[in-house]
Amino acid sequence: MPAGNTAILAVLGVYFGLMLAIGAWARRSHDSAAGYFLAGRKLPYWVAAFSMNATGESAWLILGLSGVAYLTGLQALWVVAGEALGVAGAWLLVARRLNAASRDSDTITVPDFLAERFRRQAVMIRGLAVGIILIMACAYIAAQMLATGKAFSVFLGWEYATGVWVGGLVTVAYTAFGGFKAVAYTDAVQAMLMLFALIAVPLVGVAAIGGLDALWAGLDRAAPALLLPWSTGEGTLVTLVVIASGLAVGLPFLGVPQLLVRFMAIRDSAEVPRAAAVSIIVVLLFDLGAVGTGLVGRVLFPGLEDAETVMPELARALFPPLVTGVLVVAVLSAVMSTVSSLLNLASSAIVHDFYRQLAPAQEASRREAAIGAWVTLALGVAGCLVALFGGGVIFSLVLFAWSGLGAAFGPVVLCVLHWRGTSGRGVVAGMAAGFATSIGWVLLAKEASYGLYEMVPAFIAGLLVTVVVSRLDRSRHPGGKHVDGNPEPGL
Repeated sequence: MPAGNTAILAVLGVYFGLMLAIGAWARRSHDSAAGYFLAGRKLPYWVAAFSMNATGESAWLILGLSGVAYLTGLQALWVVAGEALGVAGAWLLVARRLNAASRDSDTITVPDFLAERFRRQAVMIRGLAVGIILIMACAYIAAQMLATGKAFSVFLGWEYATGVWVGGLVTVAYTAFGGFKAVAYTDAVQAMLMLFALIAVPLVGVAAIGGLDALWAGLDRAAPALLLPWSTGEGTLVTLVVIASGLAVGLPFLGVPQLLVRFMAIRDSAEVPRAAAVSIIVVLLFDLGAVGTGLVGRVLFPGLEDAETVMPELARALFPPLVTGVLVVAVLSAVMSTVSSLLNLASSAIVHDFYRQLAPAQEASRREAAIGAWVTLALGVAGCLVALFGGGVIFSLVLFAWSGLGAAFGPVVLCVLHWRGTSGRGVVAGMAAGFATSIGWVLLAKEASYGLYEMVPAFIAGLLVTVVVSRLDRSRHPGGKHVDGNPEPGL
């Protein structure tokens, strides 16, 4: 075995051991469903902040955004602006209110929270929400497992299937037996590793080029358009679509359930401002580091066939094996943090939002945590199998999994938290409209609209339909005090 691979394997061994140790430590808090799926609502602000960023970014940050910057140059900064605005909006508009409201209603999942608010439509809300979560989350899980296999294949030369099982099963183990507490704390560690990678690689790369002036000169020689964030060279309309799509990348942060649950888990709503500050700073460092990585890679490796390999190529070329091992771990961290969060999300949807509604109350409450562990294990193994045998189908879904979840839940959660006129039927219609528009836009309209990101029309559709249907309900109940027979939420 090459010496470089030995060093990388040593770092991987330490990393996997740490993840499993956190899972074993977190297992002690499984005294209830809230303990397993929400860390007992005792999450420190800094853990919630790092966890949100790690989960919200995934491998798309380290591999995808760096690849976008490699191809488009400074135009990638619109994505940075969009993500910063999305993260800030989520903390400022959603976090504190959702934390307080979920405590008041004693709800532990997003479908649970919405169904409790509108009890007459609870079955419809819960059924639709669980269906959307399972479709999107399970597709996303399998795709991330596939990415794990490819990462091991690129860095270590392993067989693809070996990489899927090794990375997948370690993630499944600490998630299944450690629950959401393990997910959140491992996310925090993984976010710190990602932060190290996204600061170290561009800094060392700029030094290798000869400084910032040499970087700008190299980009200008490669293609002057790389230095023009305001122009794509394809006309004003295409440029506006690129800018709008980049800014809209952050919209899903307002509503994807795997992020909202972190707001529900913070131990005190008074800690939200501190969490917001940490999270916004981290996302800016994340994204600027990814863009910097792409720009450096364009100068040092101008002929890459696959732009998304720029981070691994720089890691191997610029660092000694031990540091390369840490960077490998950073890439895996981006994948594993998302997988663990989605496993927890899908498991809570099956166990708390489906099983608990059918089983006797006392039995369900007592057994939820134990059943959740086994459901998580089963979902993880299924994700590995689909990644091995059905990858082509999965990637057609994962293209819009992030936006599908964001469009389904973001508009309705904003309305419920900020507008007393929201009705149960409005929530059902808004979720369906946002989700369907996201899917339909990708399949039918995206190419014709110069690639406009589906979250733009989907978020608008979900918001408009929620408001219009809720207003129609209010017009049928002129007194306005009770809509659909549901007391209005008091926030």
